[in-house]
Amino acid sequence: MAIPWIAALKIIPWGDVIEHAPKVLNAARKLLDKNKAPATPVPAGPPLDPAAEPPTLGELRNRLIEARQLIDQQAAVQQQMAQTLSELAEQNARLVEAVQLLRVRTRVLIAAVGVLAVGAALLLSR
Repeated sequence: MAIPWIAALKIIPWGDVIEHAPKVLNAARKLLDKNKAPATPVPAGPPLDPAAEPPTLGELRNRLIEARQLIDQQAAVQQQMAQTLSELAEQNARLVEAVQLLRVRTRVLIAAVGVLAVGAALLLSR
């Protein structure tokens, strides 16, 4: 079961991930900041059917209440999605930093093992 994960980790271009992680984080923060800014109101368009009888005041009020509720729900969902995206981008950045640190440590360990192997070979050859 661990073999597919290892294969998947080898396929991922970690250099590209590390290179683009700060850009993703900045984009997520900009999106979150953009969603916090108040949106400009959209002007109402003309009625769809000018020949139709105009709706009553009560119908208009009900439509307005429904539209406001829908807009509030969509704004809440959008804010939650932007916050989730920002959190994921931050987690991705931390993960990339950890992977980079592990790569450096692995290279140092391989170099140390190589030096020890050469030293052991020299000691055994005496």
